[in-house]
Amino acid sequence: MNSMYPFLFLSFFMFVIGLGVMIARKNIIAMLLGIELILNASALNFVTYTRFVNQNLDGHIMSLFIIIIAAAEAAVGLAIVIRFFQVRESIHIDDAAQLQA
Repeated sequence: MNSMYPFLFLSFFMFVIGLGVMIARKNIIAMLLGIELILNASALNFVTYTRFVNQNLDGHIMSLFIIIIAAAEAAVGLAIVIRFFQVRESIHIDDAAQLQA
């Protein structure tokens, strides 16, 4: 495969699915999975452009940072979801709108 267009198409497809999941779902865990798909799509874009345009390691390093940020987001997000479930016994985003400071 000597073309970057299949990779860009896959990245666009992953981004659209992630955005659709974030908009359509009311489940907090599904929304976190949508964010993960969007982050993976951006990492794929960085690697694709680095491989086919720049021929250096900048995109690979940036995708490594994206993976680290995604892991931290998953850990913190799931901790918040677990605590929210303990308080409200639900993981729907509509219940979070009723929280007070």
